[in-house]
Amino acid sequence: MKRPLIILTGPTAVGKTALSIGLAKALDGEIISADSMQVYKKMDIGTAKIKPEEMQGVKHHLIDILEPDEEFNIALFQKYAQKAMEEIYSRGKCPILVGGTGFYIQSVLYDIRFSKTEADVSYREELETLAKEQGAEKLFEMLKKVDPDSCQTIHPNNVKRVVRALEYYKQTGEPISKHNETQKMRTSPYQFRYYVLSLDRGILYQRINERVEQMREAGLVKEVQALMELGCSEHMVSMQGLGYKEIIDALKGRDNMEHAFERIKQETRHFAKRQFTWFRREKDVTWLEKEKFSSEQELLDFCIRDCGFVKEYFKNRKK
Repeated sequence: MKRPLIILTGPTAVGKTALSIGLAKALDGEIISADSMQVYKKMDIGTAKIKPEEMQGVKHHLIDILEPDEEFNIALFQKYAQKAMEEIYSRGKCPILVGGTGFYIQSVLYDIRFSKTEADVSYREELETLAKEQGAEKLFEMLKKVDPDSCQTIHPNNVKRVVRALEYYKQTGEPISKHNETQKMRTSPYQFRYYVLSLDRGILYQRINERVEQMREAGLVKEVQALMELGCSEHMVSMQGLGYKEIIDALKGRDNMEHAFERIKQETRHFAKRQFTWFRREKDVTWLEKEKFSSEQELLDFCIRDCGFVKEYFKNRKK
């Protein structure tokens, strides 16, 4: 039998945390965070990082493992996640991959092979300079001309990913979206359930707005100020995250704070929309529409029954 893997994903603020804890306790699992920002220390409020008391004793991986000035990318995520999975399996437990970064999840689920093309540092620097001088939109327009499909899943402000996609095209003559689609055709080495949690759009957007207000009350501005005092600059990968770049703009006088928080709400809603688009294109997913369940407990019970193969696997392994 293939080793079991549970994936729980969905847009931001949909309620993944509570369900993931319930699943982990029922299936004797450990959680691996599939989030590109929660890896960073000292960045708790803006990333909506789970608090230790909310973990209810469930072990979590890939949270608070890097300093804010360190780079993080999908290849590193895959490496760290696979290492964590081996440790979890060695303890006779089931890994549960939880988070909203779809490409990160895909990299583990299908064991995607990343291109080993040599980076052209001079071209990368040229693109980064262009972004600083003419804005991120300039690079995004360049990408639209050579790889419009990638523009459906990459945000115009995500300069790092736009640069990587342009680099890949220059190095290979092939759009990176085509490479990614080819890799998606791989068969997963795991027996898995890939759950996508969804919620009525209006309710979800309201929850996003409320979450941003909670971040404001919890001290997001002070968190960003403290990071800047530690030497974090707006050009760092960590500071490109939703909620951080907008507050930096306000602190630097390029925006007012009230508008910055409205931008965070709007950008987070747009991000949730793109997440839905991504997950609809994925194969082998089980959609969990929360409004179709009478309670959180009914939703959890459904998932536990659906994941019966997990306990079966470990029971057979002990024989």
